[in-house]
Amino acid sequence: MGPESSGVRTQFLKRIIEFCDKINKPIQLLYYPPYHSKYNPIERCWGILELHWNGAKLIDSESMLKWASSMTWKGVNPVVRLSQKIYKKGISLCKKAMQKIEARLIRNPKLKKWDILILPA
Repeated sequence: MGPESSGVRTQFLKRIIEFCDKINKPIQLLYYPPYHSKYNPIERCWGILELHWNGAKLIDSESMLKWASSMTWKGVNPVVRLSQKIYKKGISLCKKAMQKIEARLIRNPKLKKWDILILPA
């Protein structure tokens, strides 16, 4: 697992702080450390989806959507939609802007990247 699953993503942290201030409620971010996907329900769902596909060739988005929508997890079919939005990669805050963000984060001293509390301004 890379930095996308820990508390070091600058744009995400900026937006979650803005959201926290908007709703005026504290937000606690708890991330699963690397190699702990067995505790993450989303990862378990992906595993079930891989078993459901059973090596089928997903040659286009239509076949992929059909397979994904036909799986069940805990007796429920997922809602499946194709997103065509293109996200920019590599955009991060400069060091000075990130210092302001970091000042708002209360990081657990034992789990700095994995347990973050954000209080509204």
